Amino acid sequence: MADQNKPGLFEKGGKLYWLHSTIDAFDTFLRVPGTVTSRGAHVRDGIDLKRVMIMVVIALVPAALFGMYNVGYQTALATGASWGFWKMFFYGLLKVLPLYIVSYIVGLAIEFADAQIKGEEVNEGYLVSGFLIPLIVPVDVPLWMLALAVAFAVIFGKCVFGGTGMNIWNPALLARAFLFFSYPSSMSGSEVWVHIPKNMTAVDSFTGATPLAIAHDGMGALSAQYSFMDLFYGLIPGSVGETCVIAILLGALILVWTGVASWKIMVSSVAGGLLVGWLGNLGGATELPALYQLVMGGFLFGTVFMATDPVTSAQTECGKWIYGFLVGALAVTVRLWNPGYAEGMMLAILLMNTFAPLIDHCVVSAKISARNKKVKTA
Repeated sequence: MADQNKPGLFEKGGKLYWLHSTIDAFDTFLRVPGTVTSRGAHVRDGIDLKRVMIMVVIALVPAALFGMYNVGYQTALATGASWGFWKMFFYGLLKVLPLYIVSYIVGLAIEFADAQIKGEEVNEGYLVSGFLIPLIVPVDVPLWMLALAVAFAVIFGKCVFGGTGMNIWNPALLARAFLFFSYPSSMSGSEVWVHIPKNMTAVDSFTGATPLAIAHDGMGALSAQYSFMDLFYGLIPGSVGETCVIAILLGALILVWTGVASWKIMVSSVAGGLLVGWLGNLGGATELPALYQLVMGGFLFGTVFMATDPVTSAQTECGKWIYGFLVGALAVTVRLWNPGYAEGMMLAILLMNTFAPLIDHCVVSAKISARNKKVKTA
């Protein structure tokens, strides 16, 4: 007769307890465990961290699907191939899928190992980071470089700070920053954004340059290749998931409707970008209308999916307005006055991640000071 008090295989005291973190991660991936608290006052809600992370992934799916199609479309356009819709989509799928495989295998392996070593539960935050990273890199980035970037982001962006909820910077952007500064030739130029098979050659008229790079030569050069609606629809060279405004806005609606992301940060970031873009246009720093800044590069993608990260963004309501505005303003400032770096969203978000706690501190201190003045005058 079995001992009723004998611990389970993966429970404390069991033979395989050292695998408890791994088993628990898989066991609770898509279900809420049946354990409940027995005493004290607690907030009871049907959503937890896993469900929040999965909701963000769902919001990212439209951008990912369009990105896969656009990879195939850009290849067909570059080589002059006569491909149909599904041929383009499945070609892009086969090119993007290895990025996801590397991202999740490397990232989750480090997350699981870290949890096992510490004897803690596996953090769910990498569900989103692993989905984001392939969307913010060129489709032709070498897989070994991507693996190094993911390892750097997880180890130095999360694990050393204590895991999900404790990190200072957005891990996905850390991965991109690692790639950009370590291997700039694979993250910039006109050859990295469009994959051209070895058995095919590019047509003479194809350049592969992104609209942001072309815009540095003036509005005339940009208009000669792309209209505003081309930029809006996203059939342009760029990172895998950053080009289609419609797909990004659909993701934004999902995040705002479910309450997962702050609409205040999104709105204020757009306002900051538009203001600096308008001032730059007014002062002669650029010929581009301010609205073009929103639909080029990773501005909207970063605003919707990374600036709103609840861990690394401002927490106070007033602080969210300030934080978002500075993200948008800094991004366009870098674009207009740093000719060596066409995109500015990555640096703007990472910089404001650093100052988000200071923004919250100043907001809270100002409110306390205003309250104390009211008390004294009462």
